Amino acid sequence: MDFEQGFEATASFQGERRKIIQPTSLNDPKLAKLKEVLVEWINSTLKSEHIVVQSLEEDIYDGLVLHHLLRRLGDVHVEVDDIALTTTAQMRKLELVLQALDQKLGLSSQDDDAAKWNVKLLHSRDLLATLHLLVAMVKNFQPSLPLPPNVSVEVVSLEVNKSGIKSDKQIEYITSQSEDGDGGSNKDDPIDELLKLDAHKIATVKKAILHFVNKNMSSLRLQVVDVEQQFADGVFLLLLIGQLEDFFIPLYEFYLSPNGESEMLHNVTLALDILSDREVQVSGINPEGE
Repeated sequence: MDFEQGFEATASFQGERRKIIQPTSLNDPKLAKLKEVLVEWINSTLKSEHIVVQSLEEDIYDGLVLHHLLRRLGDVHVEVDDIALTTTAQMRKLELVLQALDQKLGLSSQDDDAAKWNVKLLHSRDLLATLHLLVAMVKNFQPSLPLPPNVSVEVVSLEVNKSGIKSDKQIEYITSQSEDGDGGSNKDDPIDELLKLDAHKIATVKKAILHFVNKNMSSLRLQVVDVEQQFADGVFLLLLIGQLEDFFIPLYEFYLSPNGESEMLHNVTLALDILSDREVQVSGINPEGE
């Protein structure tokens, strides 16, 4: 799954956190080696069943390979159709297989490891979730298989909820860290990192933000088509804050039809002050946009 697909898929994960691998991490030789080892492991395990995997993203999501791995490695037989053609059938199959697999791995829904994958993530071809699951299976069923150590990816963790889009950038390890590993979170601003992406991917981010804004402004019968232009005078920003926080900002507190830069600056400054009072981090934002 590439960045654009991941961001668009986030909309269907409202209220949940979704981790998207940064494009630069997808080219990491360590990650490529891990994928190669896992593909070879799956193919050698299922060779007698004439199942061949070429892509972890495209060949795992429907549950067929996981079903056969569980049966062969764990001697667990799940009563499901071998081939599931529809989305509903695939997700139902995945649900049953994952339940049996988590039980075989000794995991409960409360375990941190089990939280790294679920039916939605796997069926949406989420590479990170797929890798976490396959690595857990190797450790349980074939611990002697050497996996590349210190395989990590840089991810942007996104959460879309009523309050907005929260993001955080971090390093996530997929295989065990050796003592010389360089783990830890990267403290760079995740939004700055997003803006370093290609233009069409930035457009995808803007599209998601625009959708979020219009969804929350619809009750006011207002529509935003250009966030940069329509938020410049602070009016829409103040109205959006009121909608999200469910309170009314008195009209005498700001200029509904600002005339000139000073009135626009007043509106934007007021909006940032309100956000700051509600413990939203705005310290790096200049009201004048400089």
